[in-house]
Amino acid sequence: MSQLSLKQLEKSFNEARIIKGIDLDVSEGEFVVFVGPSGCGKSTLLRMIAGLEEVSGGQIEISGQVVNDLPPVKRGIAMVFQSYALYPHMSVYENIAFPLRVEKLPQAEVDARVGAAAKVLQLESRLQHRPGQLSGGQRQRVAIGRAIVRQPKIFLFDEPLSNLDAALRSEMRIELMELHKRLGSTMIYVTHDQIEAMTMADKIVVLNAGEISQVGGPLELYHKPDNLFVAGFIGSPKMNFISGKVRKADGATATIDLGSLGTIALPRTSTAVAGQDVTLGIRPEHLSLGEGEFGLETTPNIVEQLGIHTITYSTLSGGENFIGLFEGNPALAEGQPVRMSFPLDKVHLFDAKGLAVY
Repeated sequence: MSQLSLKQLEKSFNEARIIKGIDLDVSEGEFVVFVGPSGCGKSTLLRMIAGLEEVSGGQIEISGQVVNDLPPVKRGIAMVFQSYALYPHMSVYENIAFPLRVEKLPQAEVDARVGAAAKVLQLESRLQHRPGQLSGGQRQRVAIGRAIVRQPKIFLFDEPLSNLDAALRSEMRIELMELHKRLGSTMIYVTHDQIEAMTMADKIVVLNAGEISQVGGPLELYHKPDNLFVAGFIGSPKMNFISGKVRKADGATATIDLGSLGTIALPRTSTAVAGQDVTLGIRPEHLSLGEGEFGLETTPNIVEQLGIHTITYSTLSGGENFIGLFEGNPALAEGQPVRMSFPLDKVHLFDAKGLAVY
């Protein structure tokens, strides 16, 4: 049985439908990430699970119990917000202990739970400090500690790292993954950062305009996106897209006309049909310099040399942006034409509705 189950869940604000009939099951102990662009409904969905937003339709089940009408404190969840929401006049100890004070637990129980959480989060030496004396990462750990002491069934994280700088975000990502391993608890994490989603999740839920575009493991979404939206959202730099038309399709081979770039014959079974408008996708990291199975010539407008790899940005004759990612520091320069190629088995193909057909 799933620990969390969403069934035809909907949320509307007046006439605006924000969440549009979502079905999702989360198993006990999973680390699930909701990812998508701003305004896709991911934070609203998390707040509905927490009980901070009313449900307009459908139901939420936690451990087999329908919780639509239960207040947040009765749902067995704990939420960590984007802002730390710490009390500046209280010590770290009292900030972590606050929900236990509300429950009026005995002091011995409060001491035990706060001590255990502080040990897990390496805050033992900071318990008598106030939030203003802590770094951003330490404040976030205090906010997480306040959630841990409640011993919830499910942890909910609403973009908890977005206020941190890049280096600290990377460190905190690792700390959260290690915390998940130690606790073994179910965690649901909201982010707009697909790199966070790829590195942290057991399962990713890609949201777009209040609907689920695809659910799967990080590598499943990377290698087998169901649609153009997921293909363009998962992966950094984003996948290249080239417009084309199917000239011939016989089940074993699909021949695609890419205009001035020529034709490409894809030797795998495809559901594409002759005459169909399609979009070909190839990831920047699957390109190589020089000749290959399919090649094209392009002139970089921008070349970014980052040491470990080099990124080029070009514009194709059809107006499409085209990005290349190459290891090391190859001899590439802005304004100088270069031949790039890619293997056919790395190609993705999408129909006019944006659904994967290859």
